[in-house]
Parts: sequence; structure tokens; C-alpha cells
Amino acid sequence: MKKIILFCPLFILSLGLWAQSPPVKVVFDITSKDEATHQATLRHVGMMAANYPDSEFEVVVYAGAYPMVLKESSAVAKEIQQFEGNERVTFVVCEATLKRHQINSSQLLAGVKTVPDGILEIVTKQGEGWGYIKEAHY
Repeated sequence: MKKIILFCPLFILSLGLWAQSPPVKVVFDITSKDEATHQATLRHVGMMAANYPDSEFEVVVYAGAYPMVLKESSAVAKEIQQFEGNERVTFVVCEATLKRHQINSSQLLAGVKTVPDGILEIVTKQGEGWGYIKEAHY
């Protein structure tokens, strides 16, 4: 009987250690034109997506960061395209930013979607309970 009493708490504790982390939802805010920031963002998203496979991640690109998602200027095109087909990792760019810079959607990397307004996209995600990360490189 003593063995059972000692075994039960240890068994319950071990189950807790085996449990996976609960899924998260994170939106990444990126406005910097700095390629080091683009690289850091992809590194963060890649590591988190690998470690939390049931979680969702969205990278919202606007303002000066728009070259990050263009076919002809992205320094992280290969890294972004690695996520193509992964429904849990999305890249979106602000349509207002594209319009301001006279860019059309045919110039975007495959898989990059557009949203009417980058800031509103972030605020909406936060309202839905998504975590928020502002990507910057200093």
C-alpha cells in the first residue's frame, strides 16, 4: 500500500513533465528595412514553428519592411518560401504600403498574402488573443 501511495504522486508528476506546451498564437510586427531584422524575424519564426508545431504564427510586414516580401529584393526569400504550404505560418503585407510604393501583388513572393492595413491586422489579432512581438534589430 505504501508503494502505491508513493507511486501515484510520482506518476502524476511525470505525466506533467511529458505534457507538451499548449499551442500559442503569435503575430510578428515588422516595419524595418534592415535586412538583419528580416533575418532575425525568420530565425525566430522558424525556431518557434519547430518547437511549437501546433501553434500559429503570422508575420505582418508594412512600412519600410516591404522589400522583405518582394521577389526581386528579399534577402530572406528562401526562408519565407520554406513555409509555403504551412498553414500555421503566414506572411502578410499591408496593401496600403504596396499602394504607396506602387507595387502590385505579382511582385510578391509566392505564398505572401495581403491585408488592407498592417496595423489593423495586428490590432485585430491581439483582440483575438494573439501574442505580439515587435521585431527590431539594434
